[in-house]
Amino acid sequence: MADHGSDLTALVLTCTLSPSPTESSTEKLGQQVLDALATHGVSGSQVRVVDHDVRPGVELDMGEGDEWPSIREKVMAADILVLATPTWMGQHSSVAQRVLERLDAELSETDDEGRLLTFGKVAIAVVVGNEDGAHHITAILYQALNDVGFTIPAQGGTYWNGEAMHTVDFKDLDETPEQTDSATATAAANAAHLARLLRGEGYPAV
Repeated sequence: MADHGSDLTALVLTCTLSPSPTESSTEKLGQQVLDALATHGVSGSQVRVVDHDVRPGVELDMGEGDEWPSIREKVMAADILVLATPTWMGQHSSVAQRVLERLDAELSETDDEGRLLTFGKVAIAVVVGNEDGAHHITAILYQALNDVGFTIPAQGGTYWNGEAMHTVDFKDLDETPEQTDSATATAAANAAHLARLLRGEGYPAV
């Protein structure tokens, strides 16, 4: 592998509704994104959010038993956030919505020069499902993540939608479609490039 300079890290927040150890199409595509990022010198890991007690709310810490603060530590330590969600009833999952609501608290967290702590971080979207809706969901994720300070790279998303009215899951495919592989490779390359640029020279002070 070529020398990409300083190491970058990525975190996939997998927002499947299925707790571990159930197989997950969302987790599978999220792992493919991590594998693609690894070719650009980015190491990473996944957190299956539903396995944790993430309380409803828009604060950094919603009190005793809330496990979001420990997940947030991993988010803030990573250079790239990958938000991965299944499609349910044409929308992102309720778990993904919970994550977005908890990230809202970042609007109040700034450095000494008035910049959000997320300003140096890149985010990409991953969507899977058996019906159309990936573009709609990706648009929602882009807006929400950008609003709370993340930077979205060019073509910073990948997705797979199965044929309408059928029941095939992404995790059951013998091989990933070429179009999805291509989108994953592009999102990973652009995210790593952008994260490296932001690490070298961040946004100006407010």
